[in-house]
Amino acid sequence: MSGWKAKRFWKETSIAETDGGFQVLLDGRQVKTPAKTLLVVPTRALAEAIAQEWDAQEGEVDPTTMPVTRSANAALDKVAAQRDEVVAMLASYGGTDLLCYRASEPAELLERQQQAWDPLLDWLATNHHVRLAVGSGVMHVAQDAAGQETLHTAVKKFNNFEIAAFHDLVAMSGSLVIALAVAEGRVDVAEGWRLSRIDETWQEEQWGKDEEATELAEKKFKEFTTAARILGLCRNVS
Repeated sequence: MSGWKAKRFWKETSIAETDGGFQVLLDGRQVKTPAKTLLVVPTRALAEAIAQEWDAQEGEVDPTTMPVTRSANAALDKVAAQRDEVVAMLASYGGTDLLCYRASEPAELLERQQQAWDPLLDWLATNHHVRLAVGSGVMHVAQDAAGQETLHTAVKKFNNFEIAAFHDLVAMSGSLVIALAVAEGRVDVAEGWRLSRIDETWQEEQWGKDEEATELAEKKFKEFTTAARILGLCRNVS
C-alpha cells in the first residue's frame, strides 16, 4: 500500500460475513488488497479493526495509519503466496536466537541476561520441549536439529494472518523465543519488549541515551505492540 494514493470516495464503512470469514465494505463495495485479492479476514474483530481504519481516513488515504489493513494485505498477498518460505524464515530465528548469545563480560551484564532470559528458555523447554544451547560472544552456537524442526512446526501452526503479525513480533525483538512467549501469553507486550532490549538498556545506563537510537526504539516498540494487538484480533472469534 506504500505507493498507493487515493482520496476518500465512500461515505459508509461496514463489515459483512461472507464465505471464509468477514469482509470490509465501502458503500457496499468490497475492499481488495493491492494484488486485487478480496480482503476477507478470519474474525469479526479483525474486520472491525480494519473498518475503523478505513472509516478514520479523511481526504487522501494514508496507508501508514492503517497497520491492521496492511497486515491483512500482507497475509493475503505475501504470506499466502510463499507460506512455506515465510514459515522457514521465521523458524530459522530459533537457530540464532538473541537469548542464546550472552556477554563474556562484564559480569554484571551477563548476570542480567541470565536473570532475564533463562526463565524464557526454561519455559520453551517445558512447553515446546526444545532446549536451546547458550554461548558467549558472537561465535555461532550450534542448535539441535530436532529442536529446530519442533520450532518450525510451532510456527507452521499459525494461520496466514497470524503469521503476518507474528513476523513483526520476531523481527522487532530479534527473538523467536520472545515472540512465542508473547504470542502464547507467557509474557505481556511490555515485558517482551524489555527482555529484547537487555543489552541496549545496559549500554544506555553506561553511556547515556542516544536521541536517534531512542526514537528508533520507540518506533519499533509501537510496531511490536501493534503486531501483538493484531495477533489477538486474529484469534478473537467472538
